[in-house]
Amino acid sequence: MKYRKKPIVIEAFQMTLYTRWHKDDWPMWLNDAWNMEPSEGAVWVDDSKPNAKGQQSANELFCGTLEGVCSIALGDYIIRGVKGEIYPCKPDIFEATYDPIKEDE
Repeated sequence: MKYRKKPIVIEAFQMTLYTRWHKDDWPMWLNDAWNMEPSEGAVWVDDSKPNAKGQQSANELFCGTLEGVCSIALGDYIIRGVKGEIYPCKPDIFEATYDPIKEDE
């Protein structure tokens, strides 16, 4: 069987080098999730985990999802799903899956 994704509207925000440090540009739902206790639906910084080279990471972002903790890399989109869940999405997958809509749609 083949399936088509239902036409739903989600909110998303791309985390770039600029937006990473300018929280005033973040949407309200992302600001609300910022630095909550690490849990599902929260976004936080954890600089205690080593990076791939075994060094301390520089303010790496994480979010709690239904599947567990996910890291948010620069360029990733942070999506707020239909039930308010938050999760990261790689840019190539995001662009293949979603089209922008006008605010009044």
